[in-house]
Amino acid sequence: MDIKAIFGANLKHYRKQRQLSQECLSEKLDITPKHLSTLETGAGFVSAELLEKITKILRVSASALFYTPEEKSADDGFLTLVDHIIEKELAKTVETIKLEIRHREAP
Repeated sequence: MDIKAIFGANLKHYRKQRQLSQECLSEKLDITPKHLSTLETGAGFVSAELLEKITKILRVSASALFYTPEEKSADDGFLTLVDHIIEKELAKTVETIKLEIRHREAP
């Protein structure tokens, strides 16, 4: 699969996930439905300016639009691990702050 096809498939996936028709998304992006269809089929490619609009409207990172499904699933596992580590470290930090505040309040 080439980069245009990967991008197009992901664009279509996230558009449908947000329950937007091609007409609705193309209107929000200020492009024609035909242009959006060209992007989704991989027949055309996105400009940097349009990519920025797409990411804002679909609330997705630009990089997510360029991953294959296999790469996404591997990435999800990694992100789950990162989230777990962040939650654990945040809990430790909150406890440290609480102890510090209690220590300062004690006479």
